[in-house]
Amino acid sequence: MVLGVNGTFHHFDLARELDARGYLKRINSTFPWRRLEREGLDREKVRMFPWIHTPQLVLRCRGMLSDGINRDIAWAMFRSFDAWMARTLPSCDVFVGHSSTGLETGRRVQQMGGKYVCDRGGSHIRYQDRILREEFKIWGLEPEVIVDPRIIRREEAEYEQADAITVPSEFARRSFVEMGVPAERLHKIPYGVRLDRFRRVTVPPADRFEVLFVGSVSLQKGIPWLLQAVKQLRHPRKRLRVVGAIQAELKGLLGRLPQESVEFLGPIPQDQLPAIMSGSHVMVLPSVQEGFGMVMGQAMACGCPVISSCNTGGEDLFTDGVEGFIVPIRSPEAIAAKLQELADDRALQQRMGEAALAKVQRIGGWREYGDAWVKLLSEVMGLMTQETFG
Repeated sequence: MVLGVNGTFHHFDLARELDARGYLKRINSTFPWRRLEREGLDREKVRMFPWIHTPQLVLRCRGMLSDGINRDIAWAMFRSFDAWMARTLPSCDVFVGHSSTGLETGRRVQQMGGKYVCDRGGSHIRYQDRILREEFKIWGLEPEVIVDPRIIRREEAEYEQADAITVPSEFARRSFVEMGVPAERLHKIPYGVRLDRFRRVTVPPADRFEVLFVGSVSLQKGIPWLLQAVKQLRHPRKRLRVVGAIQAELKGLLGRLPQESVEFLGPIPQDQLPAIMSGSHVMVLPSVQEGFGMVMGQAMACGCPVISSCNTGGEDLFTDGVEGFIVPIRSPEAIAAKLQELADDRALQQRMGEAALAKVQRIGGWREYGDAWVKLLSEVMGLMTQETFG
C-alpha cells in the first residue's frame, strides 16, 4: 500500500498500523523529515515533498500571507504534490490519498490495475462549505470565500474517481449521503488515540470546576456557543481554559462575546496536554462540523469526560450519558445544562471519568482502526491475503 497526505493528520497513525502488519510500502507527505521523524516510521518508507507546504506554514505563522495568496499557494501545493506522487508512484495494489491530494495519483494507480481510496477526514466538502457559510452569517460575518471553489471541484472529482471513500464518523457519512454520494461507496472507520502519549497524570481540583476546550479557536469549532454556555453555568469557582490558536475570523468577534471566567492559553505543546486534560472536570467540543475530533479520545484517555456536539463524531466514540454527553449544534442552553449536571454532582464526574478511561483502553489505541482498514481492503478491494497488499 502507498499513502499520500498533506502534513500528517491521522495518516501516520494508519501507516504505523499497516507497517506493523507488513502492508505498508510508502507514505508520502508535504512535511520535511525533521517534522516526520517523531512519527516512528523507518525513513526508507517515507517520501517528502516539502517545497511548498513548509514555506507556506512559516509565512502564514508570521502573518505574511493574505487569505487570497494563502489559498493560491494551497491550491498549487495540492496539485504539485499530487503530480509528484503520480510520477514517483511505485508498483502497488492500493493507493490511499487524503482528500484534495490524490486525484492524479488515484487515476495512475487505477491505470496500473490497482485501487484508489479517497480518505476524507471531515464532512462532504460542499456540505462543509454550506454549514460554515451559515455559521459566518449567524455571527454577521460574510467573507467572500469559505472553502476555495477549486478545492470543492477537485474533491468532488476525487469522490467520483475513487473506488471507495473512507470517513471517520456517522456524521461525516450522513453528510456524503445528503450530498448525493451512494451509501455503498462510503466506509466509516473511526479514529483511535495514542495511549502512549495520553494518560491520566493528575486529578481535577475539588474546590473549583474546570472546563476545557482544545482545538482551533474558530467559528467552525463553535467557540461563541461555548462562551455563552459557560456564562450560563452557575458555579462560584468555574473556569474555562481555551487551548489553541485564535483564528482571524474570531478576533473581531470575541469582544462581543462573554469572557468572564475564561482563560485563553494559546497553542501549547502536545506533551503538556495530558496534565491539562487530566486536571479538567470536562472537555467540551461544540463544533458545528468536524469529521472526528481526535481531542475527544485524548481527553478520555486522561480520564476526562466529554461534551460534544452531534457533528463531531462523538456518537462513534462514546455513549451519551455514560462517558460524556452529546448535544445539538448551536445550543448553549444544552451545553450549559450538561455542564451544570457535572458541576453539581461530584459522583457523576467520577463515574464518567472512569467510564471514559475504560472506553478508550478497550479501543486499544489505534489497533481497532488498523484492523478495520485491513478488513476494508480485504472486502472492498478483493485482496484476501497479506501477500497481495503492496
